Amino acid sequence: MDNTPRSGTELLWSVLGGDPALVDHVEYGGTSGLLPARLPVMDLARATVAVCSLAAVEHAGLPGPVRVDDGAVATAFVSERHLRVDGRAPVNFAPLSRFWRAADGWVRTHANYPHHRVALLAALGVGDPVEAVATGEAVDAVDAVDAVDAVDAVAAAIGERKAVEVESAVYAAGGLAVALRTPSEWAEHPQGREVAARPLLSRERLDDAPPRRRSGPLRVLDLTRVIAGPVATRTLALLGADVLRIDPPGNPELPDQHADAGVGKRTAALDLERPSDRRTLDELLDSADVLVTGYRPGALDRFDLDRPGLVTARLSAWGDYGPWGERRGFDSLVQVATGIAVTEGSAEEPGALPAQALDHGTGYLLAAAVLRSLTEQRAEGGSRLVRLALAQTGHWLTTALPRYEPERYLAESEGPLGRLRHALSPVSYEGGPTGWSRPPGVAGADAAEWRG
Repeated sequence: MDNTPRSGTELLWSVLGGDPALVDHVEYGGTSGLLPARLPVMDLARATVAVCSLAAVEHAGLPGPVRVDDGAVATAFVSERHLRVDGRAPVNFAPLSRFWRAADGWVRTHANYPHHRVALLAALGVGDPVEAVATGEAVDAVDAVDAVDAVDAVAAAIGERKAVEVESAVYAAGGLAVALRTPSEWAEHPQGREVAARPLLSRERLDDAPPRRRSGPLRVLDLTRVIAGPVATRTLALLGADVLRIDPPGNPELPDQHADAGVGKRTAALDLERPSDRRTLDELLDSADVLVTGYRPGALDRFDLDRPGLVTARLSAWGDYGPWGERRGFDSLVQVATGIAVTEGSAEEPGALPAQALDHGTGYLLAAAVLRSLTEQRAEGGSRLVRLALAQTGHWLTTALPRYEPERYLAESEGPLGRLRHALSPVSYEGGPTGWSRPPGVAGADAAEWRG
């Protein structure tokens, strides 16, 4: 019988190029049955945390063991929901970040950031009733009446259009909206085919540059947003890295996102269009060990961030390839496009994973890939490039991990009561029975005597 916790870790550790023997150092435990879903979300969570821990002990030269507690893992995968700021619960989704009924299906939008909200409203031609929402500085500061007006106006605008038309129009305006697709529709989509044809992640050695000399803690320059990238860098901070996060001064991270994912880090604001701030960034890069980016593919290319000896990790939503290679995206939108929302619900009533698991799982996997690259670089040298995408993690979740399929544990038999489908017994051991010796009979029809 497969050991699912171990098998998920083995799969990921193999993708990361780690020594297979180290998987024996992982111990699993804790409360079971957490993050329930139709897809094996807990297996994804457990395995990504396990390989991150393995990469950490390998890089530090420690013997282990690595202990993975399901309770700690499940809690961390919904860390943003447990956050409290002076007792106040966080705002995780703005009023305009949700599912909407379109003329022929469903659309999900993401409008937590003010500029994405403005783009959404512009694409839909929504006007004055939502002006306060479009220009509000914080999600929780929007007047309740205006928020209701905004929801009603957007619902009406989307309800008149086809889902794919809304998706195209909003993306063209710089916003984020994705039409609901089934798993089979995503498999036939050009971007879905690109994702399926590629590995879960890529790790490249770019040259023969020597490793950077380190006379103190690992220096990590953090150019990421939202959850996945910040989870990776907050994990590196936990492990002793000096993590410096850079944000544009006119577009800071949402306050609650920052409070959840900013632990262990320092933060600064730089306007890279300003020559003095650009020089500061160049100086930081020249002395950094690791660069982690999480912006839309191509958005940072003009700043020439490459440096010899640097370990660079690039995170994206859809991958930096295919027709969606330059699109923005978030976990919730990837779930909708790839068919996960249909699997967790239906085409009539889409659902969602019990956590932003693509974000969190990719974050721990990214941290593991960075640590493995640093370990290999220490021995072999060379600048390193790691690339991950939320859509790739989603593909791995839906295709590589064992799923609960009840049909596997059912049997059929003919008997006096007709053809029965019934559950197999969970009592199983080497040399034991594989099933019962007879089907159920008609009640009361047997003689009241022993057989032998």
